[in-house]
Amino acid sequence: MKPSQLGAVDLAALRKMDTHVVHPWESFDKPNSSRTVLRGGEGSYVTDAQGNRLLDGPGGMWCVNAGHGRREIVKAMADQAGQLSYTSPWSHPTEPSARLAERLAAVAPGDLNHVFFATGGSTAVDSALRFVMFYNNVLGRPEKKHIISRYDAYHGSTYLSAAVSGKSRDKNWLDTQLDTVHFISSPNPYRRPEGMDTDSFCRHLVDELEAKILEVGADKVGVFIAEPILASGGVIVPPKGYHAACLGVCRRHDVIYISDEVVTGFGRLGHWYASEPVFDITPDIIVSAKGLTSGYIPLSAVIISDRLIQAVGGDSERGAVFSNGFTYSGHPVSCAAALANMDVFESEGLLENARELGPYLQEQLQTLSDLPIVGDIRGQGLMGCLECVASQESRQPLTLDYEVGSRIDAHCQALGLLVRPLINMCVMSPPLCVTRQQIDDLTRILREGIVRTMADLEKEGIASFG
Repeated sequence: MKPSQLGAVDLAALRKMDTHVVHPWESFDKPNSSRTVLRGGEGSYVTDAQGNRLLDGPGGMWCVNAGHGRREIVKAMADQAGQLSYTSPWSHPTEPSARLAERLAAVAPGDLNHVFFATGGSTAVDSALRFVMFYNNVLGRPEKKHIISRYDAYHGSTYLSAAVSGKSRDKNWLDTQLDTVHFISSPNPYRRPEGMDTDSFCRHLVDELEAKILEVGADKVGVFIAEPILASGGVIVPPKGYHAACLGVCRRHDVIYISDEVVTGFGRLGHWYASEPVFDITPDIIVSAKGLTSGYIPLSAVIISDRLIQAVGGDSERGAVFSNGFTYSGHPVSCAAALANMDVFESEGLLENARELGPYLQEQLQTLSDLPIVGDIRGQGLMGCLECVASQESRQPLTLDYEVGSRIDAHCQALGLLVRPLINMCVMSPPLCVTRQQIDDLTRILREGIVRTMADLEKEGIASFG
C-alpha cells in the first residue's frame, strides 16, 4: 500500500500503545513519548502518521539501500513464504540460502568463499569472533584469543559484540568487560594530536596497533576487528593507507583481520564490499548485514576465507565442530529477500549511482562548513556526518550534548527531512537510489535546521555564534 492510500490513524492511541515497547537506548526516567510514527515509504521517502512526506536522510539505519517500497523484494519474500516458510538450518539446506551463499562468495574479495548466515550485525560479529576462538582451539593455540578493537568502534549489542565496541557511553550502565579485549585509539583525523599531520597520525595509529600486539603477546592476540569507516562512532574515515598498513601488521604477527562491513557493505561506498576496491585490503573475514536485504527482513552473513577454513578442515577424528548457529540462520525468506535485493541493485545500477553521487553528497555537505556550530564535516560515498561544537576554534562540545543533534533533527523533520542524531552529530546515509535533486534538498533543509537550532541556542543563552 502506498503512503497516499493509508487510512487515518489515532496517533495518541498509537503512542499510548507504544509505551509498552522498550525501545533501543531507552531512558526509563525520561521515556521519549513523542517519537515520529512512520507508516509508509517509497523510494527515498517515508511518510509519517500525519501524512507528512520526509526524505529519509539516514536510510532507515544505514540499511534501506535499495529504497522503500520495492515490490520485487516484497514479492520474493511472499513467494518464498508461500512455498517454504522455514526449515532447520541444522538439517536441511534450501535453494535460497545456497544460491545466496554462492552469490556472496562471487562478489567477496580474494578467497572469501565460505558463508555463515546469522540474524543481524551483532550475531554475525559474535559468530566471527567465536570462529576465531574455534580456529585457534583446533590449531592447539588456546591462549591466542585476545581481541583488539578501537575506541569509537561499534560492533553490536550482544554481549561479545558489545564488549568489543569502543563507544564509552554505551558501556556506562551495562557490563561488557572482558579481560581479553583491548582497545587502541580511534583513527579520527579531526581529533588527532595537535601539531600532527595526517600522515604522521596514520603511522602513529599503525605503530600503536603493533605495540599493543607485542604488549599483549603475539602468541595471545587472535584477531583485530575494524569497521572500514566507523559508522555509529560518527562516520570516522581513517587516514589513507591506514587499513592496508594495519593488515600488514596483522599478517606479520599471525593475527586474523575481521572487516566489519555491516554498514559499508552493499553499496554504501559504491561496491558490494568496500574492503578491497576502496581500502585495498583482502581481510580474512567480512561481516555483512543491513544493506544485505536493504532492511526488509533480518539477515546477516560472515564470509570466511578458504585459508582459515582449510586450516581447520580434515579434522574429523578429533571431532572439531563449530557449534555456533541460530534457529533463523539462512532463513529461506530472508535469503530470498537478499537475492531479490541484489537483483534490484544490478537491474537499476545502484552501485554505479552510489559511486556517481557519493562524491556529490560529500561536496554538498561541505557547503555547510560556514556555519559556526559545524566543527567537522566528514564522510565517504553515501555516508556523511556533521559534528557540532561550541566553536570551530576550540572544537569543544556544546554543554547541551545529547540534545544538539535531536534539536537539529526536530527542525529538519518540520521541513521534510529525517536526520539521524548521534549526540552532537548529524548522520546521513540516504538510500542508494537517491537523486542529485534529493541531495540538494537534503543539504538545503539541513542548513535551515542547523540555523534554526543555532537561533534557539542563542535565544536561550546557551551559546553565542556571533
